[in-house]
Amino acid sequence: MHALVLAAKGITHHIAVTDLVTRGGLDVIALLILVGWLYRRRPSVPAMPLVLAALNIGLFAAMSTISAGKFPAGVGFGLFGILSLVRLRSAAFTLRDVAYTFVTLVIALCTGLPQRQMWLVVALDVVVLVAVLVVDDPKSYEPPTRAVKLTLDRIYPDPALIAEDVALRFGQAPLSVVVDEVDYVRETTRVSARYPAEPREPAFIPGSEPREPVMAP
Repeated sequence: MHALVLAAKGITHHIAVTDLVTRGGLDVIALLILVGWLYRRRPSVPAMPLVLAALNIGLFAAMSTISAGKFPAGVGFGLFGILSLVRLRSAAFTLRDVAYTFVTLVIALCTGLPQRQMWLVVALDVVVLVAVLVVDDPKSYEPPTRAVKLTLDRIYPDPALIAEDVALRFGQAPLSVVVDEVDYVRETTRVSARYPAEPREPAFIPGSEPREPVMAP
């Protein structure tokens, strides 16, 4: 209990409560604009807003706590070491999701550091959000598709034959066919075929990152 009281006194001594509340409010406003508006302008993974919000709030809290006390430099390097281990391992997360994750961390860093001019913090947040607004155009997105994984019991000398075989098996020509693996020992070919997604189907199925696109005829 005594240690907790001393820690609380140390935090309030190094950080003004009004400054912490102001920076926290700016962080929440920037997060709402980024995740609640900019990110939701396009179809996305349902759990991604939770991931972005958790990373932002967690990093803001960590930066505020570290800057409030006497922490060695190794703690800061350890924090960024932990952040470097955060990976979006699922293939359902696209490069745009990674970009939004990076922007979320940048906003938390800008607002989480104390003793900074408030106008500078606001200006940096505005610059980042405007850049995302300008660059991330929802009109540039392609229609959602669904991926179907197949293991074909033969090896194809011509990649165009794969799309024809998949269309014959499903009765519908795919938008594209991706060659995932060719096994010359078992004489099999693993592919991912893409079809237009139905309204209630997921736009992207994990584990179907394209590598060798073969367009259907």
